[in-house]
Amino acid sequence: MTIQAAPPATHRFGLRDFAIVVVMNVLWGLNIIAVKMAVTEIAPMTAGFLRQVIVFAVCASWFRLVPGRTATLALLGLLSGGIFYLVINLSLSVATNIGALAIAGQLGVPFALLLAIVVFRERIHWPRMLGIGLSILGVVLLVFDPSAAREGAGLALTALASLIWAITSLIQRRLVGVPVLTIYAWVGLMGSLVMAVVAMITEPVAMRAIPDLPLRTVGWVAFSAIGSTVIGQGSMSWLLQRHSVSVVTPMTLAAPIISVFAAAYYFGNPLTLLMLAGGGVAMLGVAIVTIRTARADRLEGKLA
Repeated sequence: MTIQAAPPATHRFGLRDFAIVVVMNVLWGLNIIAVKMAVTEIAPMTAGFLRQVIVFAVCASWFRLVPGRTATLALLGLLSGGIFYLVINLSLSVATNIGALAIAGQLGVPFALLLAIVVFRERIHWPRMLGIGLSILGVVLLVFDPSAAREGAGLALTALASLIWAITSLIQRRLVGVPVLTIYAWVGLMGSLVMAVVAMITEPVAMRAIPDLPLRTVGWVAFSAIGSTVIGQGSMSWLLQRHSVSVVTPMTLAAPIISVFAAAYYFGNPLTLLMLAGGGVAMLGVAIVTIRTARADRLEGKLA
Protein backbone atom coordinates (compact mmCIF):
# COMPACT_ATOMS: atom_id res chain seq x y z
CA MET A 1 0.00 0.00 0.00
CA THR A 2 1.53 3.28 -1.06
CA ILE A 3 1.86 6.06 1.50
CA GLN A 4 1.61 9.44 -0.12
CA ALA A 5 4.27 11.81 1.14
CA ALA A 6 5.10 15.47 0.90
CA PRO A 7 6.95 16.51 -2.26
CA PRO A 8 10.39 14.94 -1.93
CA ALA A 9 13.70 16.68 -2.13
CA THR A 10 15.65 16.08 -5.29
CA HIS A 11 18.12 13.22 -4.96
CA ARG A 12 20.05 11.25 -7.52
CA PHE A 13 18.67 7.73 -7.87
CA GLY A 14 21.78 5.79 -6.92
CA LEU A 15 22.88 2.25 -6.19
CA ARG A 16 21.53 2.36 -2.63
CA ASP A 17 18.09 3.39 -3.86
CA PHE A 18 18.10 0.61 -6.44
CA ALA A 19 19.14 -1.95 -3.81
CA ILE A 20 16.24 -0.85 -1.60
CA VAL A 21 13.82 -1.20 -4.54
CA VAL A 22 15.07 -4.75 -5.16
CA VAL A 23 14.74 -5.73 -1.48
CA MET A 24 11.26 -4.17 -1.26
CA ASN A 25 9.96 -6.02 -4.32
CA VAL A 26 11.47 -9.34 -3.24
CA LEU A 27 9.96 -9.04 0.26
CA TRP A 28 6.53 -8.16 -1.13
CA GLY A 29 6.77 -10.80 -3.85
CA LEU A 30 7.69 -13.64 -1.47
CA ASN A 31 5.17 -12.57 1.15
CA ILE A 32 2.39 -14.55 -0.50
CA ILE A 33 4.29 -17.76 0.24
CA ALA A 34 4.79 -16.79 3.89
CA VAL A 35 1.12 -15.95 4.37
CA LYS A 36 -0.07 -19.16 2.70
CA MET A 37 2.24 -21.25 4.88
CA ALA A 38 1.14 -19.36 8.01
CA VAL A 39 -2.59 -19.84 7.40
CA THR A 40 -1.96 -23.51 6.58
CA GLU A 41 0.25 -24.37 9.57
CA ILE A 42 -1.61 -22.28 12.16
CA ALA A 43 -5.14 -21.14 11.20
CA PRO A 44 -6.24 -18.14 9.11
CA MET A 45 -7.51 -15.83 11.85
CA THR A 46 -4.91 -16.85 14.42
CA ALA A 47 -2.13 -16.28 11.89
CA GLY A 48 -3.57 -12.83 11.19
CA PHE A 49 -3.67 -12.07 14.91
CA LEU A 50 -0.03 -13.07 15.37
CA ARG A 51 1.04 -10.98 12.39
CA GLN A 52 -0.61 -7.84 13.73
CA VAL A 53 0.78 -8.42 17.23
CA ILE A 54 4.29 -8.55 15.76
CA VAL A 55 3.67 -5.41 13.68
CA PHE A 56 2.48 -3.54 16.76
CA ALA A 57 5.37 -4.81 18.87
CA VAL A 58 7.90 -3.54 16.30
CA CYS A 59 6.16 -0.16 15.84
CA ALA A 60 4.82 0.38 19.39
CA SER A 61 7.40 3.02 20.30
CA TRP A 62 6.03 5.16 17.45
CA PHE A 63 2.42 4.92 18.61
CA ARG A 64 0.96 8.43 18.95
CA LEU A 65 -2.39 10.15 19.28
CA VAL A 66 -2.20 12.56 16.36
CA PRO A 67 -4.48 15.60 16.85
CA GLY A 68 -7.09 15.75 14.11
CA ARG A 69 -5.95 12.39 12.68
CA THR A 70 -6.68 9.91 15.48
CA ALA A 71 -10.11 8.86 14.20
CA THR A 72 -8.70 8.41 10.68
CA LEU A 73 -5.80 6.33 12.02
CA ALA A 74 -8.22 4.15 13.99
CA LEU A 75 -10.43 3.64 10.93
CA LEU A 76 -7.40 2.79 8.78
CA GLY A 77 -6.20 0.32 11.41
CA LEU A 78 -9.63 -1.31 11.59
CA LEU A 79 -9.83 -1.79 7.82
CA SER A 80 -6.19 -2.34 6.88
CA GLY A 81 -5.06 -4.27 9.94
CA GLY A 82 -8.27 -6.12 10.73
CA ILE A 83 -10.85 -6.62 8.00
CA PHE A 84 -8.35 -6.74 5.12
CA TYR A 85 -6.30 -9.52 6.73
CA LEU A 86 -9.41 -11.37 7.80
CA VAL A 87 -10.48 -11.58 4.14
CA ILE A 88 -7.05 -12.12 2.54
CA ASN A 89 -6.02 -14.84 4.99
CA LEU A 90 -9.31 -16.60 4.43
CA SER A 91 -8.80 -16.41 0.66
CA LEU A 92 -5.35 -17.99 0.92
CA SER A 93 -6.61 -20.70 3.25
CA VAL A 94 -9.25 -21.93 0.77
CA ALA A 95 -7.07 -21.74 -2.35
CA THR A 96 -4.37 -23.98 -3.78
CA ASN A 97 -3.42 -22.05 -6.93
CA ILE A 98 -1.73 -19.14 -5.17
CA GLY A 99 -0.39 -17.63 -8.41
CA ALA A 100 -3.95 -17.01 -9.58
CA LEU A 101 -4.67 -15.11 -6.36
CA ALA A 102 -1.53 -13.01 -6.88
CA ILE A 103 -2.91 -11.92 -10.26
CA ALA A 104 -6.38 -11.20 -8.85
CA GLY A 105 -4.76 -9.14 -6.11
CA GLN A 106 -3.76 -6.55 -8.71
CA LEU A 107 -7.39 -5.38 -8.86
CA GLY A 108 -6.57 -3.06 -5.96
CA VAL A 109 -4.95 -0.51 -8.29
CA PRO A 110 -7.91 -0.07 -10.69
CA PHE A 111 -10.37 -0.29 -7.79
CA ALA A 112 -8.55 2.58 -6.06
CA LEU A 113 -8.74 4.70 -9.20
CA LEU A 114 -12.44 3.94 -9.69
CA LEU A 115 -13.13 4.94 -6.08
CA ALA A 116 -11.15 8.15 -6.59
CA ILE A 117 -13.39 8.95 -9.55
CA VAL A 118 -16.55 8.34 -7.49
CA VAL A 119 -15.45 9.87 -4.17
CA PHE A 120 -13.12 12.68 -5.22
CA ARG A 121 -14.64 13.31 -8.68
CA GLU A 122 -11.17 12.74 -10.11
CA ARG A 123 -11.08 13.19 -13.87
CA ILE A 124 -9.15 10.68 -15.91
CA HIS A 125 -8.49 10.27 -19.62
CA TRP A 126 -8.61 7.28 -21.92
CA PRO A 127 -5.16 5.76 -21.12
CA ARG A 128 -6.10 5.11 -17.50
CA MET A 129 -9.58 3.93 -18.49
CA LEU A 130 -7.86 1.48 -20.85
CA GLY A 131 -5.61 0.40 -17.97
CA ILE A 132 -8.62 -0.27 -15.74
CA GLY A 133 -10.26 -2.31 -18.48
CA LEU A 134 -7.14 -4.38 -19.13
CA SER A 135 -6.64 -5.06 -15.41
CA ILE A 136 -10.16 -6.39 -15.04
CA LEU A 137 -9.96 -8.34 -18.33
CA GLY A 138 -6.78 -10.06 -17.21
CA VAL A 139 -8.45 -11.33 -14.05
CA VAL A 140 -11.58 -12.36 -15.96
CA LEU A 141 -9.40 -14.51 -18.24
CA LEU A 142 -8.51 -16.63 -15.21
CA VAL A 143 -12.10 -17.87 -15.11
CA PHE A 144 -11.49 -19.66 -18.43
CA ASP A 145 -8.39 -21.43 -17.14
CA PRO A 146 -9.41 -24.78 -15.57
CA SER A 147 -6.52 -24.67 -13.08
CA ALA A 148 -7.54 -21.22 -11.88
CA ALA A 149 -11.32 -21.46 -12.29
CA ARG A 150 -11.45 -23.98 -9.43
CA GLU A 151 -10.33 -21.17 -7.14
CA GLY A 152 -13.63 -19.31 -7.40
CA ALA A 153 -13.98 -18.71 -3.67
CA GLY A 154 -10.36 -17.65 -3.31
CA LEU A 155 -10.54 -15.31 -6.31
CA ALA A 156 -13.76 -13.71 -5.04
CA LEU A 157 -12.28 -13.16 -1.58
CA THR A 158 -9.09 -11.75 -3.09
CA ALA A 159 -11.15 -9.33 -5.19
CA LEU A 160 -13.00 -8.26 -2.02
CA ALA A 161 -9.66 -7.79 -0.23
CA SER A 162 -8.47 -5.67 -3.17
CA LEU A 163 -11.54 -3.46 -2.79
CA ILE A 164 -10.82 -3.04 0.93
CA TRP A 165 -7.20 -2.19 0.09
CA ALA A 166 -8.43 0.41 -2.40
CA ILE A 167 -10.62 2.01 0.28
CA THR A 168 -7.68 2.17 2.69
CA SER A 169 -5.51 3.80 0.01
CA LEU A 170 -8.03 6.65 -0.16
CA ILE A 171 -8.10 6.96 3.63
CA GLN A 172 -4.32 7.31 3.62
CA ARG A 173 -4.67 10.49 1.58
CA ARG A 174 -5.81 12.10 4.83
CA LEU A 175 -2.64 10.96 6.62
CA VAL A 176 0.00 12.79 4.60
CA GLY A 177 2.78 13.83 6.98
CA VAL A 178 2.07 11.16 9.61
CA PRO A 179 5.19 8.94 10.09
CA VAL A 180 4.79 5.54 8.45
CA LEU A 181 5.74 3.72 11.69
CA THR A 182 3.01 5.62 13.55
CA ILE A 183 0.51 4.55 10.90
CA TYR A 184 1.56 0.92 11.20
CA ALA A 185 1.54 1.07 14.99
CA TRP A 186 -2.17 1.88 14.65
CA VAL A 187 -2.61 -0.81 12.01
CA GLY A 188 -0.95 -3.36 14.30
CA LEU A 189 -2.96 -2.32 17.36
CA MET A 190 -6.37 -2.23 15.70
CA GLY A 191 -5.60 -5.34 13.67
CA SER A 192 -4.57 -7.24 16.80
CA LEU A 193 -7.84 -6.32 18.54
CA VAL A 194 -10.04 -7.27 15.57
CA MET A 195 -8.23 -10.51 14.79
CA ALA A 196 -8.10 -11.50 18.48
CA VAL A 197 -11.88 -11.29 18.79
CA VAL A 198 -12.52 -13.16 15.53
CA ALA A 199 -9.90 -15.84 16.25
CA MET A 200 -11.14 -16.46 19.80
CA ILE A 201 -14.64 -17.03 18.45
CA THR A 202 -13.78 -19.10 15.37
CA GLU A 203 -10.43 -20.71 16.25
CA PRO A 204 -10.22 -21.09 20.06
CA VAL A 205 -8.07 -24.24 19.84
CA ALA A 206 -5.52 -22.55 17.55
CA MET A 207 -5.37 -19.50 19.82
CA ARG A 208 -4.69 -21.67 22.88
CA ALA A 209 -1.95 -23.48 20.94
CA ILE A 210 0.05 -20.31 20.21
CA PRO A 211 2.63 -20.92 22.97
CA ASP A 212 3.40 -24.35 21.48
CA LEU A 213 3.97 -23.19 17.90
CA PRO A 214 7.37 -24.22 16.46
CA LEU A 215 9.81 -21.43 15.61
CA ARG A 216 9.64 -22.33 11.91
CA THR A 217 5.91 -21.63 11.85
CA VAL A 218 6.29 -18.38 13.79
CA GLY A 219 9.02 -17.47 11.30
CA TRP A 220 6.52 -17.41 8.43
CA VAL A 221 4.38 -14.93 10.35
CA ALA A 222 7.38 -12.84 11.37
CA PHE A 223 8.51 -12.64 7.74
CA SER A 224 5.14 -11.17 6.76
CA ALA A 225 4.96 -8.78 9.69
CA ILE A 226 8.54 -7.51 9.69
CA GLY A 227 9.67 -8.16 6.13
CA SER A 228 6.60 -7.23 4.12
CA THR A 229 4.92 -4.68 6.39
CA VAL A 230 7.61 -2.90 8.42
CA ILE A 231 10.65 -3.16 6.11
CA GLY A 232 8.70 -3.20 2.82
CA GLN A 233 6.42 -0.31 3.68
CA GLY A 234 9.21 1.53 5.44
CA SER A 235 11.36 1.26 2.31
CA MET A 236 8.54 2.65 0.20
CA SER A 237 8.11 5.59 2.55
CA TRP A 238 11.87 6.28 2.57
CA LEU A 239 12.02 6.23 -1.24
CA LEU A 240 9.03 8.58 -1.53
CA GLN A 241 10.79 11.07 0.73
CA ARG A 242 13.75 11.18 -1.67
CA HIS A 243 12.14 10.79 -5.09
CA SER A 244 8.92 11.70 -6.85
CA VAL A 245 5.93 9.37 -6.95
CA SER A 246 6.34 9.09 -10.72
CA VAL A 247 9.82 7.63 -10.22
CA VAL A 248 9.09 5.28 -7.31
CA THR A 249 5.62 3.86 -7.94
CA PRO A 250 6.32 2.08 -11.26
CA MET A 251 9.21 0.29 -9.58
CA THR A 252 6.77 -1.68 -7.41
CA LEU A 253 5.40 -3.54 -10.42
CA ALA A 254 7.98 -6.32 -10.08
CA ALA A 255 6.44 -7.57 -6.81
CA PRO A 256 3.32 -9.30 -8.26
CA ILE A 257 5.43 -10.88 -11.00
CA ILE A 258 7.73 -12.33 -8.35
CA SER A 259 4.66 -13.57 -6.45
CA VAL A 260 3.26 -15.46 -9.43
CA PHE A 261 6.49 -17.26 -10.32
CA ALA A 262 7.54 -17.84 -6.70
CA ALA A 263 4.17 -19.40 -5.88
CA ALA A 264 4.34 -21.57 -9.00
CA TYR A 265 7.79 -22.82 -8.00
CA TYR A 266 7.21 -23.29 -4.26
CA PHE A 267 3.73 -24.81 -4.37
CA GLY A 268 4.02 -26.50 -7.77
CA ASN A 269 1.11 -24.51 -9.19
CA PRO A 270 0.76 -24.83 -12.97
CA LEU A 271 1.56 -21.79 -15.09
CA THR A 272 -0.69 -22.34 -18.09
CA LEU A 273 -0.62 -20.24 -21.23
CA LEU A 274 -4.03 -18.74 -20.42
CA MET A 275 -2.94 -17.90 -16.88
CA LEU A 276 0.23 -16.23 -18.15
CA ALA A 277 -1.83 -14.32 -20.71
CA GLY A 278 -4.30 -13.18 -18.06
CA GLY A 279 -1.48 -12.17 -15.77
CA GLY A 280 0.26 -10.30 -18.57
CA VAL A 281 -2.88 -8.40 -19.55
CA ALA A 282 -3.66 -7.55 -15.91
CA MET A 283 -0.11 -6.36 -15.25
CA LEU A 284 -0.14 -4.26 -18.42
CA GLY A 285 -3.32 -2.58 -17.21
CA VAL A 286 -1.88 -2.02 -13.74
CA ALA A 287 1.31 -0.59 -15.26
CA ILE A 288 -0.68 1.87 -17.40
CA VAL A 289 -2.78 3.00 -14.43
CA THR A 290 0.24 3.26 -12.11
CA ILE A 291 2.50 5.18 -14.48
CA ARG A 292 -0.20 7.52 -15.76
CA THR A 293 -1.42 8.23 -12.20
CA ALA A 294 2.12 8.97 -11.06
CA ARG A 295 2.57 11.38 -13.98
CA ALA A 296 -0.76 13.07 -13.16
CA ASP A 297 0.33 13.51 -9.53
CA ARG A 298 3.62 15.03 -10.68
CA LEU A 299 1.86 17.50 -12.96
CA GLU A 300 -0.55 18.48 -10.17
CA GLY A 301 2.42 19.03 -7.91
CA LYS A 302 4.03 21.38 -10.41
CA LEU A 303 0.81 23.35 -10.78
CA ALA A 304 0.21 23.59 -7.03
